[in-house]
Amino acid sequence: MAEHDGEHSHAMHVVRDGSRQAPPLLLIHGSGASSGSWKPVVPALAAHHHVIRVDLPGCGQSPPPPSYDVPAQAARVAALLDGLGLRPVTVVGHSSGGYVATALAEQRPDLVTSLALISTGPSVDAILPQPLILRALMAPPLGPLLWSRRSDATTRRGINATCARPVDVPDDVVAELRGTTYRAMRSVLRGNRAYIAERSVPSRLAALDVPVLVLFGMADPRWDPASAHQYDAVPGARVELLPGVGHVPIFEEPETTSTLLLGFTATSADTCP
Repeated sequence: MAEHDGEHSHAMHVVRDGSRQAPPLLLIHGSGASSGSWKPVVPALAAHHHVIRVDLPGCGQSPPPPSYDVPAQAARVAALLDGLGLRPVTVVGHSSGGYVATALAEQRPDLVTSLALISTGPSVDAILPQPLILRALMAPPLGPLLWSRRSDATTRRGINATCARPVDVPDDVVAELRGTTYRAMRSVLRGNRAYIAERSVPSRLAALDVPVLVLFGMADPRWDPASAHQYDAVPGARVELLPGVGHVPIFEEPETTSTLLLGFTATSADTCP
């Protein structure tokens, strides 16, 4: 029987779906997004897992934190999992949520049984020139003014600018995105860049003994799609390239994304001690 509820724990808004007795699956959103960004894939995942979605601090319904650095964000997620009594879990991160997922595995390998990264840029040299609407919203001097006055239509255009084809973004997901301030978004982006500038994601993963799945859209406008092959350096990592898909497979190809994630969780459950 599926269950669904929202709550606050360790200064983070948490949404849980699926049976509490099912294997836990933690979903971590990307920069400035929220737990709602996973909605297209939740029904399929919750049929097999206890799905835990978080609003990272400063995003969605979660209050701002003292620090937006990736290791600090990961430590808060670890405290949340400890508080909920959940271990070990499969962790899935979209975009920069993959950095938090990786940092969580670095800090607390006892909490993480496997990692799936969706559209997670591997290194600084993989960044592409960002879509014009995103540059306008996030760069000073006009960024703060435009961000505070952005309409729902602007938010939808920003999301669609990262996709290979138009997607429908539900009203409630757009509403959740209003909770992220310009300051929070800029701080998150600085923290993300510092994390991958210090050490690339593939090199971090190569040092971990954990199964890894990487999903990457072959038409991603934010990260060079060819950079997905940097993850080939991670022993045993499975890299799936999605033709005709941009930066948000969750909205662009939810069925394919769900199928690949469920196949991965089933396989990693069979192979992990």
